[in-house]
Amino acid sequence: MKRVAITGLGVLTPLGNTVNEFWENIVEGKSGAGPITKFDASKFKTRFGCEVKGFHPEEHFDKKEIRKYDLFSLYAMAASDQALADAGLNPATMKDEELYDIGVIWASGNGGIGTFEQQLKEFYAGDGTPRFNPYFIPKMIVDIAAGAISIRHRLYGPNYCTVSACASSNTALINAFDTIRLGKARIMVAGGSEAAITPSSVGGFNASQALSKRNDIPETASRPFDKDRDGFVIGEGAAALILEEWDHAIKRNAHIYAEMVGGGMAADAYHLTGTHPEGLGAKLCISRALNDAGLGPSDIDYINAHATSTGIGDISEMKGVESVFGDQQVHISATKSMTGHLLGAAGAVEGVISVLSVKHNIIPGTINTVNIDEHIPANLNIVIGKSIQRTVNYSLNNTFGFGGHTASSIFKKATN
Repeated sequence: MKRVAITGLGVLTPLGNTVNEFWENIVEGKSGAGPITKFDASKFKTRFGCEVKGFHPEEHFDKKEIRKYDLFSLYAMAASDQALADAGLNPATMKDEELYDIGVIWASGNGGIGTFEQQLKEFYAGDGTPRFNPYFIPKMIVDIAAGAISIRHRLYGPNYCTVSACASSNTALINAFDTIRLGKARIMVAGGSEAAITPSSVGGFNASQALSKRNDIPETASRPFDKDRDGFVIGEGAAALILEEWDHAIKRNAHIYAEMVGGGMAADAYHLTGTHPEGLGAKLCISRALNDAGLGPSDIDYINAHATSTGIGDISEMKGVESVFGDQQVHISATKSMTGHLLGAAGAVEGVISVLSVKHNIIPGTINTVNIDEHIPANLNIVIGKSIQRTVNYSLNNTFGFGGHTASSIFKKATN
């Protein structure tokens, strides 16, 4: 099968709207959390999140486009624009025959939830006469971001969305990887976006006891692995990766960040929202990713853990990791301690971090964690506090979602 290079990256995150700014803040261990500004959260149990800051749609899109798309699609297009430019690809100057071979697989867990809320609010506030925005349905549906990216750049290759809750964008990366190595496209834009800091989303996660309620200290609320963790911090944003057939990238002298070498997916098959107590789904998807890449546990240098800062989730994931890696001293960290949990976009955001870890030989730390939960296997090498400099030849990116969906992807240092 064909080799797959990562040749472009793009982000919109709570820690920066360019890759350089984002990576610098990750390495420095900054938090993106703060009070919610997108709506009045004063009556909610949780009143903070990790919002995107300084993104002004009018600087990227004309008024007509802004009216047509939900914020999650605007995030998607902006991140994809960055990634394509970073890869040295300008679809506007390319021939149709070249564009036939470029596809998009984009993910979101919630899609246009903000649009959905607003339209129903307006309907019920009215006289009962259905006066819905003609863009209501296309703004809301989850697949529309993938379509919007392809329309914007005339990308005629495979095009669809993946929805597997918080594993959605890691699933998108794996599907794009498979598409290229099977020869069904030369270039794929893959990633995910969320704009789910909305009343119904925050209220719903509060009702399920999933969110942290540390309203007085939001910057330290996301504390994966810590015995005092009380839930995740909701985030928003987008990340895009350009996956490209290796020989094609070499031929056009593209900058290669890393090589994607494996992906594995599985299911906990256990509970609607809870993870398997022994991390069975995590164990299976990690093992399948390693097998897909032709690697053993000792080859992995860094694991970007899913680790959302929930009670059961962090423990079960680490049990799954231990069952695969045993006493191997692989470095593990949870960057959601900084970004918050970007839901369906988490896998792509952490995919960017995993790629940059390989590129720069830096393992980000886990901030806010003070006392590791005694139920987490003590032999695991969890990086707490500051980032560390280490050779990273292979990184592994874990994501898990409601419904028991699990996905792991593996990136390798770029070598000929």
